Amino acid sequence: MNDQIETIRKTRSFLLDYIKELNIGQLNKIPAGFNNNIAWNLGHMVAAQQGVCYLRAGLKTWVNEDFFNAYKPGSKPTEYINEQQIEKIKELFFSSLDILKSDYVKGLWTNYSAWSTRYGVELKTIEDAIQFLNFHEGLHLGYVMALKRAI
Repeated sequence: MNDQIETIRKTRSFLLDYIKELNIGQLNKIPAGFNNNIAWNLGHMVAAQQGVCYLRAGLKTWVNEDFFNAYKPGSKPTEYINEQQIEKIKELFFSSLDILKSDYVKGLWTNYSAWSTRYGVELKTIEDAIQFLNFHEGLHLGYVMALKRAI
């Protein structure tokens, strides 16, 4: 699983490098034809990891409830995401992977509830969940690339 987590880390590193020259206004802009922005996609990637890996296993998320609710699947940007919040998301981009890796080594997941994603992928174990995150991260990388071209 370390390889899978490292692939997520590389995707996230690429993404942050891809958007590094954008200003806070551009990160918050919702172009015509889109229902979210780059900043929301970044937060969503962290929140989705929490939901897929922790909540689906009956575990508590370690990001606070307000953060999770702002970026969970089905949510949309409801307010301007300021520079301090962006920096926190960027920090969580990597600290969340460090914690995931540590929790995996500890064997935290003893009761992962099987479920099917909206994409038709059945997840039965934490290993399935981490593998699915690579697909999900790539999906949102694509969204961010499209958003950047549209702003």
